[in-house]
Amino acid sequence: MLWAGRTATEIATAVRNGDVTATTVVEEHLHTISQRDSRVGAFRLVREQSVDEATALGKRRDLAELPLAGVPVAVKDNLEVAGESMRCGSTATPDSPAPADHETVARLRAAGAVIVGVTNLPELGLAAFDDSPFGIVRNPWSPSRTAGGSSSGSAAAVAAGMVPIALGNDGMGSLRIPAACCGVLAVKPGTGVVPPMVNDWGGLTENGPLATTAADLALALSVLAGDPTLVQAWRSGRRVDPRPPMLRSVWSDDDEVWEPHPPNESQEPFDLRVAYAPQPLPPGLPMDREFQAAVRAAAETLRVAGHTIVEHGRRLPTSLGAATIATWLTNAATSAEPLDRGSLQRRSRALARAGRTLAAMGLTGAQGRERWRAYGADQWFGNADALIMPALATVPPAAGRRGDRGFLRSLVANVRFAPATSAWNMCGWPAITVPLATHSSALPIGVQIVAPPGGEPHLLGLAAQLQSAHPPVRPPGYN
Repeated sequence: MLWAGRTATEIATAVRNGDVTATTVVEEHLHTISQRDSRVGAFRLVREQSVDEATALGKRRDLAELPLAGVPVAVKDNLEVAGESMRCGSTATPDSPAPADHETVARLRAAGAVIVGVTNLPELGLAAFDDSPFGIVRNPWSPSRTAGGSSSGSAAAVAAGMVPIALGNDGMGSLRIPAACCGVLAVKPGTGVVPPMVNDWGGLTENGPLATTAADLALALSVLAGDPTLVQAWRSGRRVDPRPPMLRSVWSDDDEVWEPHPPNESQEPFDLRVAYAPQPLPPGLPMDREFQAAVRAAAETLRVAGHTIVEHGRRLPTSLGAATIATWLTNAATSAEPLDRGSLQRRSRALARAGRTLAAMGLTGAQGRERWRAYGADQWFGNADALIMPALATVPPAAGRRGDRGFLRSLVANVRFAPATSAWNMCGWPAITVPLATHSSALPIGVQIVAPPGGEPHLLGLAAQLQSAHPPVRPPGYN
């Protein structure tokens, strides 16, 4: 049996039961990476020592209890992996090995995951595209197209079946954008759910997982959040104790003898008030008609599943867009500040220079962000439990060297491509991207679902219902 391409849930169950060793699983995934990554460019670094780590994992006394036993995982190259350099997509960063794992990586390892590689991202995570000095990440659905960004390599690695789960982060849509480009799921948790990066852009950036199924996404998020009640949230849209309900054995007189219910793979019915906004962008920003149609289709799917569906006709305020751009640019300046500017790409230098100029003028976006976070998001969102909207505004553009572009071209390209995700970083609300359909360009269409704080279980449950009606598919040639 080939394990590359199987879900994390399947792999972990098989390793815990002794049906396969973690070593075999990791070796198969490394072989798959060696065959496929030359077409994709997802990895900056492949960790051959992960085979030895998998062998050591197999000797752990608690192997049968590990939720991610033997699951190969890729980590975005702006999170520390002990013994490996963290380059953040830039040759301006030091090449020295990290002394310890980031907390999220440590939690994955503690749960039994094996880190098989470090994935590429655009320089310093500043753009929604694919290129850095370490290469261009190409979309597995079409190598001529971008995989999105900034968690480019993580999304492409999952889509191409090189790992079942990857770790990335999202500062202005950096999980949801590449997930939508590559036809996989990703969740940006709300503020405080998962340990953040050291430089989290003042609380804008959240670490989160990418996967191909809602069950795997829930499993990974539960480990990253240290919250076992999220494991089964995809079934019912709520936090559920992962331990199965126990019944007294009917053939025993001993009150202390118990057995679990039989496994149940179906989602439980639940009823939410779900709004949908096919065109939420401010006037002047167009939205692809097929993306709008996908939002309506997602709403209809959830209506059939038993939810109350209402149309959300308002558009995001233009003032929020201005504050978001200022916030992005000033944080770009902060990220670039300690680095040698001469070693940065032209795009990074231009964005950072614009950010320094805005900061000197006092135009950091802080006031607009605080208004949106304090009351604006809640007022605009309304009384729904969740809101469906497009993840992207246009199909993924051509892959290529965008790092040599100047400020204006970089700004316009990012705003036109993916303006619908950053609002939820500005207020710290959770959001998820779910692949739903195929565009006439033969690229996947992902819809974005947003919920108020604490709504991660609702997002996972809705994602599972959408996947049940619209089963996920692999890119051609990556089955």
